[in-house]
Amino acid sequence: MTFIDRRAARVLLIDAAERALLLRGSDPARPGERWWFTPGGGLAEGETPVQGAARELHEETGLKVEPSALGEPVFHEITEFSYNNRQYRQEQDFFLFRVPDWQVDTAGFDDDERRTITEHRWWSAPELDATTEQIFPLGLADLLRRVV
Repeated sequence: MTFIDRRAARVLLIDAAERALLLRGSDPARPGERWWFTPGGGLAEGETPVQGAARELHEETGLKVEPSALGEPVFHEITEFSYNNRQYRQEQDFFLFRVPDWQVDTAGFDDDERRTITEHRWWSAPELDATTEQIFPLGLADLLRRVV
């Protein structure tokens, strides 16, 4: 199997109730399959992970932050997944950012995001533990307990 290698950056956006914002998405090649994931995505050419995290956070939630406000990554992983009939191996850094509250604005979605991201929700660690929904990254509830 041939993988497309890709770098990405994601944000654990945490509100005052210590809940993480997740987006619900799907794969055009697998209609009906849905999962929840943190804001973020692939890096643009020449972009650092922290710059990509800030850009993606703004595009996907409307929240504009300076990259320096995100600090250092709190988690790093390499994950493999399929999307739109392509296989990816993605190395990604996760940054933590706290807000008292935030009303998500999806006006910055690109065409693909408008087609595949259907909702957003704030999740607590106990809610993540209790759900049967697919959540990414795997072990997010435990990660939140370590970094929040």
